[in-house]
Amino acid sequence: MEWTPDARELADLELLCSGGFAPLTGFMGAADVGSVEETGRLVDGTPWPDAITLELPDDHPVVSGQELILRDPEGAAVATLLVTERAHGLVAGTVTALGASEHGPFARLRHTPAQIREQATGALLAVTMRGPLDDLDEIIATARELDATILLLPLAYGEGGPAVVRAALKARDRLPDGTLLAAVPLAPREREIDLELREHIATAYGAEEHLAGPEPVTLPGPPHRRGVVVFFTGLSGSGKSTVARGLRDALLEDGTRPLTYLDGDEVRRILSAGLTFSKQDRDLNIRRIGFVAAEVARHGGLAVCAPIAPYAATREEVRHMVESVGADFLLVHISTPLEECERRDRKGLYAKARAGVIPEFTGISDPYEEPDDADLTIDTTGIPVTRAVDSVLGLLRQGGWLR
Repeated sequence: MEWTPDARELADLELLCSGGFAPLTGFMGAADVGSVEETGRLVDGTPWPDAITLELPDDHPVVSGQELILRDPEGAAVATLLVTERAHGLVAGTVTALGASEHGPFARLRHTPAQIREQATGALLAVTMRGPLDDLDEIIATARELDATILLLPLAYGEGGPAVVRAALKARDRLPDGTLLAAVPLAPREREIDLELREHIATAYGAEEHLAGPEPVTLPGPPHRRGVVVFFTGLSGSGKSTVARGLRDALLEDGTRPLTYLDGDEVRRILSAGLTFSKQDRDLNIRRIGFVAAEVARHGGLAVCAPIAPYAATREEVRHMVESVGADFLLVHISTPLEECERRDRKGLYAKARAGVIPEFTGISDPYEEPDDADLTIDTTGIPVTRAVDSVLGLLRQGGWLR
């Protein structure tokens, strides 16, 4: 049995394996989760500020008593989990590392608490960082007062992680000789919980005192400089590809933003060649589109996607992919009724679906889950393509994504 946790769970997994979350040795079960949420303590009374959990889909076959291999996004096995409990979508159990973590940036700087304690020659003053340090003089004075070695713990998680590590490396050059540094993949939480977890991590590294660096000031760039994904969804024959192509052409004429166009049929022929039209494969196709679109948006580009994307949960996954890289996601629902889509059916797909020739056809033998979170809804019945395209352009201009 195996599973690939999401980015936040992988970060927590690394801290569980390294001892950074001591005394925790694995993902929490229902009792500990409930106790932490109600009292701020584990069932055994140990203070702990946040539930450290791992989610699994209901259809995953692992059961209590089995071993689950946990893999990183590149497919490398990073740990095993001996399952002790499955309940309410969570899986609990003790984790065991399978070697040092190599996933993510700055792997060489992610020293474990044990490695740092080996390097330390005396007391440690830990400084946790989510941004640049404003006052190095205070840190130096505190270290002298305690006769302690300074340990910088940049909390390197997500898109902002590399910048935090660079700030720590820069600060180390200005701090006393012997200053230690260990990058820590702590996913951010609500501020008070975040600070408590930092305290636990500092203690795990052997620090006698802990200073929390200032919070980073995040100023998102103006919308016309941020990445954005315009994601069309609708039935076959609804006009989504036609409107998406019209939007592509209008944006190319405008020429103010780098543009990538991902049409559903074209992606299937190239990126998703070999996939069937089963629900599992359709979801995988949408995830692949979402991944490519998020990578485009990560670097400030504008991606236009036009798959059918019939399932709400998969559309939400794509939204999360895009927003997790600091980009914006706009969902455009082409809501043309089924009857009109069938009337336009130039390929005869609906007729074949109704005859049973094409199984699992969206709108006929397989559901289309209409979005309730669309940023724009367009019924293309009886309107020119240019009017529909202008509606999407209007949304982009109104939000500032186009000047």
